[in-house]
Amino acid sequence: MSFPKISAALVSLALVGCATPMKPIAQQEEFDSSGKYSRMFDASPSDTCEAARRALLSQGYVISNAAKELVQGQKNFQPENEIHVQMDIRVVCASESRDGKLSLGFVTALQDRYALKKSNTSASLGVGVLGSVSVPVSSSNDAMVKVGSETVSSERFYDRFFALVQHYLAQDMEEPDGEALAPPAPDKPKKPLAP
Repeated sequence: MSFPKISAALVSLALVGCATPMKPIAQQEEFDSSGKYSRMFDASPSDTCEAARRALLSQGYVISNAAKELVQGQKNFQPENEIHVQMDIRVVCASESRDGKLSLGFVTALQDRYALKKSNTSASLGVGVLGSVSVPVSSSNDAMVKVGSETVSSERFYDRFFALVQHYLAQDMEEPDGEALAPPAPDKPKKPLAP
């Protein structure tokens, strides 16, 4: 290794970093009312979360947590041979009305990226009978190492998810023949049996 080559590479990396300054995280955040991560539904929080659970299951997600007001699922991807991506979607359903018939669904998708890291290890094997003779023994260990984690910010991604949740909510509100479910009729009081 020559030191001039290393220092030249470091200087070029520093210049590239200076050419494209990264915005501080606080400036990248936009606390506005666009509603990218949330949507209102004409359903109770438990119905909304159940529809979200079905939406995730329909896309191959493994559900790791399912409660009345919380659903969480994971799915794995392998875009390249030595790259692994895990998507973790978390949905929280909150009541938006006093009667509990309106709810807000909040969803966040976290994408973790892993890369295959190869590390070589070597050791010496001493043989006592032959004296100070040693034989090098080498092996390589491969491990997946997390190299990045990012919250998905694509508005189109969340629009498609919320549309699928709405689809399952609408499906729950319909009978098999396509008619809307009517509220159940109250039970008629039964006549007492004659003695």
